[in-house]
Amino acid sequence: MKKRALTTAACGFAVLTLSLSGCGASFEGSGSKDAASAEQLALRTDDPWAVEVQADPAAKAEGNLHDGVYVGEGKGMEGPITVTLLVEDNRITCLEMTQEGESQSRGGYEAIRDGKYAQMIEAAQSADIDTISGATITTAGVKQAVEDALEKAEQGVEDQSAAQGGEQ
Repeated sequence: MKKRALTTAACGFAVLTLSLSGCGASFEGSGSKDAASAEQLALRTDDPWAVEVQADPAAKAEGNLHDGVYVGEGKGMEGPITVTLLVEDNRITCLEMTQEGESQSRGGYEAIRDGKYAQMIEAAQSADIDTISGATITTAGVKQAVEDALEKAEQGVEDQSAAQGGEQ
C-alpha cells in the first residue's frame, strides 16, 4: 500500500511539473509584455531615436526675434525643464536643455539627454515639435520652455547670466 501511494504521488508530481512548465510566461503568444526580455523587444521594436531629424539650414523662425541668448522654463513629468536658445538673425539654435527629475527609461529623459528635442526644435525653428511616444508630458514641458524663451526673444529680454557665460 505504501509503495502504491509513493508511486501515485511520484506520478502526480511528474504530471503537475510537466503541466506547469507549459504555463510559464513566454514572449510569443502570452499576451504579456512583461514576459519579454529587453533583447527580445529590441529585436521586434523600431528604435524611436533612429529616425534622423532633417533641419533646413536656411530656415528661420517666424516673427521678429531679437538676437541673443534666451532661457525658458517648462514643467516636465517630474520637475522643471530648461531650454537655452541662441537667436541670431531670426535663426534658433538650441544651446542647452536640462531637466530635473525626469525618469530614466521614459522617452523624454533619453530625448533630452541624446539631443533629440534639440534637433526637433532646430528643425522646426519653433516650439511646434512632434510628441515623442511615451513622453507626452515631457514633450509638453519642452514646448512650454521653448515658448517661454521665444516670448523673451520677441520682447528682447535676454537672460543676463546666460549672456555673460553663466557669470553673475
